Parts: sequence; C-alpha cells; structure tokens
Amino acid sequence: MSLTLTEMAVEVLSTADGRAKTALSRRHASAWFAARRGESEPIAVGTANPPLHPARPERPELLSPRDVPRRRPGSEAGRIALLHAVAHIELNAVDLHWDIVARFGHVPMPIGFYDDWVKCADEESKHFNMVCDVLESIGSHYGALPAHAGMWRAAEDTAEDLMGRLAVVPMVLEARGLDVTPGMIEIFRKAGLSQAVAALEVIYAEEVGHVAYGSKWFHFLCGRENVDPKDVFHDLVRRYFHGALKPPFNEEKRAEAGLPPDFYWPLAEETPARDRPV
Repeated sequence: MSLTLTEMAVEVLSTADGRAKTALSRRHASAWFAARRGESEPIAVGTANPPLHPARPERPELLSPRDVPRRRPGSEAGRIALLHAVAHIELNAVDLHWDIVARFGHVPMPIGFYDDWVKCADEESKHFNMVCDVLESIGSHYGALPAHAGMWRAAEDTAEDLMGRLAVVPMVLEARGLDVTPGMIEIFRKAGLSQAVAALEVIYAEEVGHVAYGSKWFHFLCGRENVDPKDVFHDLVRRYFHGALKPPFNEEKRAEAGLPPDFYWPLAEETPARDRPV
C-alpha cells in the first residue's frame, strides 16, 4: 500500500543520517510532484503522529547556544565553523518543513499548502548536500564540530499552533537568513572559495521563496479567521520566539517575500534580548 504524504514526512523525520535523510526527502518530494502532475497514482495527504524530535546522527554533538565555540570567520577554522553551522541549519530546515506537513495534516488546507512545503523541504535537502560537499572539499564534514542544540525549539513550542509555526519558522528564523547570508557570501568570496559562494547564492535566492510561503499561508489563515495579520504576528512572535529580532534587516528581500517593515521593526524594539541567538 502506498504511503500518504504525512507518512512520507514521518519517514524523513525518523531517518538519522543527514545524507540518508536528505536523499529520502528528495525521493518523496519527487514522488509527490509526479503524482501531482498526474504521472503516477494520487498520493493522499493523510494524517500522522510525527515524533516530537527528529532522528539525529551521533555527530555533531549538540550544545547549548552559549557553549558553542565562537570562531573568527576570517580564519580557515572560522570559515569551516560557519559552513558547519549553515549545514546544521539546513538539516534542521529539512525536518521543519516535513514536520509542518506531518504535524498539521489534520488542519483543512488547500493542496497548494503541501506543494509549497514539500518544495521547501526538497530545496533544503539540496542546500544541505551542497554545503556538505563544500565542507568535504576543504577537508571537513558535517558532524566534525559541535552544533546548536536550540534549533528545534521553535518546532516544539509551536507543535500545536500552525499560525505560530508559520510566524516563527519561515517569517522569523528563515527571514533572518535573508539578513545574514549576503555577509557570509562576501566572507567566502574574499577567501576565494567559489564553491561556497555558489552554494550560498543558491540558498539565498531560494530562501526568499520559503519566507514568502510562510507569509502567504499565514495571511491565508488570518483571512480565514478574519483577524489582523500584523497584530496576530506580533502576538505570536512575542509568545513563541525566545530571542531578539536583530537589525540590520534586509528590507528589500523581506519585502520581496511579503514581510513589510511594520511586521518586524516593532518586535526588534520591543522583544527583550535573551540568551538564544537567531
């Protein structure tokens, strides 16, 4: 019997190894879109009971944010650490996008909702592998350094709140990527690491779409519930996000993704700084 989409999502979440997880993610995404194009039997969305935490490899060791070593990005060790952090973020993003499919399959949503998040999961899988390839080309690998243990906290905090999940994951965490990625690209360009530059440029271009999907479906739910998106966004971020929204903001790319300044600037001014960086 063929798997439902939510069962596919749980399979990905239950796979520990990063390369195996992303390979399965891409296979399931391909199968979903083949079915959507009518090239194979339809795949039902279904419902599932995803694990609260996704399976993870033995390495990297996961540390509290305050215990992750700081390294200067101008050094070779610092650039490796930066790439390792990006790989870790991308792997978490794979799980986050499959988790929204698996965890909220019971919420009535248009089929385009699932198309968007499966596409995001597929792209994040590609991003993880691109960054891993760069790490391996310079003599390292994912798992060689400790990583941030707090990455999954947003998923736990919003496990029963779809609007909260959309507000915090794509519209805060992924939007932060739009702010910081141009600076990372410049670091690797100055170091002459063209493969890293190429990978980060792909990530930067595609993350705009991920933030946009978050904004689109957040506004869809607000419209369905007849509530003001800006006010609800502010309330949800204050409730679920454990950190400050830190300028400078990439206002151009945020606007392109459907995030106007009056969504995030008030939170930058009002959200108290805590011990967990974005």
